[in-house]
Amino acid sequence: QVQLVESGGGLVQAGGSLRLSCAASGSIFSAMGWYRQAPGKQRELVAVISSGDSRVYAGSVKGRATISRDNAKNTVSLQMNSLRPEDTAVYYCNAVLWTGQNVWGQGTLVTVSS
Repeated sequence: QVQLVESGGGLVQAGGSLRLSCAASGSIFSAMGWYRQAPGKQRELVAVISSGDSRVYAGSVKGRATISRDNAKNTVSLQMNSLRPEDTAVYYCNAVLWTGQNVWGQGTLVTVSS
């Protein structure tokens, strides 16, 4: 069974940094990424990285976020700098199987205080 386990969320002051990590088990993925959902809002893409290291970032985090992937370890990480209160959300790891199936982690809360 495919599982994603996230870590690294928490409370951080505005302007600070944090690193989210996601460990995947059970399969090899065509793409891995991070999404987030703020209270009262829809889940949105933060960043995604393909198996070939192509990266896509949401405009709201471009220049402040870096997504990286270790295919050998089946992990994906998200480094976020210059955090803002509006970055507060539950962050979800996502992986796409080569079959097209989406797999989600349980989510990790990031709270940015002003």
